[in-house]
Amino acid sequence: MRTGSPPAYDPRSLLTADPWGEDLQLALHLLYELHYRGFDGVDDAREWDPDLLRLRQGLETRFLHALRTEVPDGARSVDEVFAPLLEEPVDLGGSVSRFLETDGELRHLREYAALRSLYHLKEADPHAWVIPRLTGRAKAGMVAIEYDEFGAGRAPDIHARLFADLMEDLGLDPAYGRYVDHAPAPLLATVNLMSLFGLHRALRGALVGHFGCVEVTSSPGSRRMARAMRRCGAGPAAERFYTEHVEADAVHEQVVRREVVGGLLADEPGLEADVVFGCAATVVLEDRLTAFLRESWDRGRSALRVPLAQAPRRTGG
Repeated sequence: MRTGSPPAYDPRSLLTADPWGEDLQLALHLLYELHYRGFDGVDDAREWDPDLLRLRQGLETRFLHALRTEVPDGARSVDEVFAPLLEEPVDLGGSVSRFLETDGELRHLREYAALRSLYHLKEADPHAWVIPRLTGRAKAGMVAIEYDEFGAGRAPDIHARLFADLMEDLGLDPAYGRYVDHAPAPLLATVNLMSLFGLHRALRGALVGHFGCVEVTSSPGSRRMARAMRRCGAGPAAERFYTEHVEADAVHEQVVRREVVGGLLADEPGLEADVVFGCAATVVLEDRLTAFLRESWDRGRSALRVPLAQAPRRTGG
């Protein structure tokens, strides 16, 4: 990217690349970042470099095929795919947020925050791409939610800023993209999914399904995470990020289901299968990440590719 030369790779390798592996997911993440903030020393014009876009398309094709293969055939309507998400499971034993709430230590919270920072430091940005592709109720509902995500006109309340404050409370570096080298493939895949859906107009239904899934499931998990931060003494800013989401996302859940999803399907009923796919694919990737994190922590090892530096000691109240 820095030299301006075409990417060097064997096109045949795209046919055999592991769609869940680190090589493919990291390559996709780097290519997607050209559409966000780019990289120092890389010409901004490379965002639309035909050679890089050709490579990205090949990687996306592998990833999309794997997602469509992995997504179960069960739900065929929006009501069916969202129904199980609207009620808390009786058994939360495998949940990451429940583990962090009841048994997690500060080191687990720091790892979790470092990984999630790859999205939360650009929270709501991937979803903003769908706004010009919507009309009427769907557009109005989407903008209303995004307005909250971006601080309702107040820069200090932008959710990405609140997460940066959380990271500082946890003794982490809040610089954008700081922990890419720490992130395993299951985490990169969750971030790549929303970029994939957001950058393609043809996948606008899937992006709305993804967004709906995130908003519907956010509030209960955020409540558990707030308790985890409080129990471990993570700090007021760390707790605030999640308490903010408990209240906001409870409202967003209603808006996204009735206005964004409902409005989109009223305008374009043929996109229902895409909305279902976007929601189901999100669940699949979050389940894969959950399994990876829990296996790592249950075995007493770090979930990161590179260990974190030790948190600095707190000085003061």
